[in-house]
Amino acid sequence: MTNAWISGTIVAVLAGAVGFFVVLRGASFPAHAIPNGAFAGAAGANLLGLNPLLGLVSFAVMAALGIGATSRRTRNDVATALSLVLMLALGAAFLTLSTEYEPAINALLFGEILGVSNSELLPGMVLGFVCVTVLVLLFRPLVYTSVVPELAEARGVNATLIETAFLLVLALSTALTVPVVGALLTFSLMIGPPAAARLMSARPIRAIALSIVLSLVTVWLSIAGSYVFNLPIGFFVGSLGAALFLAARLWGAHRSRRGRYVAA
Repeated sequence: MTNAWISGTIVAVLAGAVGFFVVLRGASFPAHAIPNGAFAGAAGANLLGLNPLLGLVSFAVMAALGIGATSRRTRNDVATALSLVLMLALGAAFLTLSTEYEPAINALLFGEILGVSNSELLPGMVLGFVCVTVLVLLFRPLVYTSVVPELAEARGVNATLIETAFLLVLALSTALTVPVVGALLTFSLMIGPPAAARLMSARPIRAIALSIVLSLVTVWLSIAGSYVFNLPIGFFVGSLGAALFLAARLWGAHRSRRGRYVAA
């Protein structure tokens, strides 16, 4: 349980920070596709008897680079979809060849936070620190290329380089998130709380802080719910993420109606 709380907190902070830019840049589809690349890597590492984190990182990075390179020559959604189906096919093949098919696929797809070992905590902390550091360094260019890409280009910002760097950060953060909430629901943690935070504040720094706080609340409540009700943590992450977004939408609509009433 101690490892679960530590790894869950690292994942929540990282997902909240990275997820803000996923929502801001409209990169929800890559945020869904890249975890499936990580899923295939973990399945392949499991088949070879290697550390699953090595497979997660390797395949997530390859998926990110593949999407970035292919999208320069074709539509971004097509490149992302091709990467998605290829990685799903590889993951299915690796798991079929494995002798631990059923438990492995359940853990990889839906998460197994209580299975995080001591040996996985330090690499997770290091990767999380690297991702947050890169986000801090690229904060201004990421905001520029997301909100006003024309102005960013006029100021000499290399949009392709920034996009590739962001996809790599997304890949590394995915590699940390998959063992906790699973490949199928990793993107829900990166979309639900950050999208709710974006509805609650238009200021980037405040929205990022809100996104991290909401992600932490989501993961902590999900760990407690998984322990009490003996259900996969992914179920609670997906449900709470959707509930947070719906609550933020309702709150925003109420605030808008109240503003119009006061103005009248």
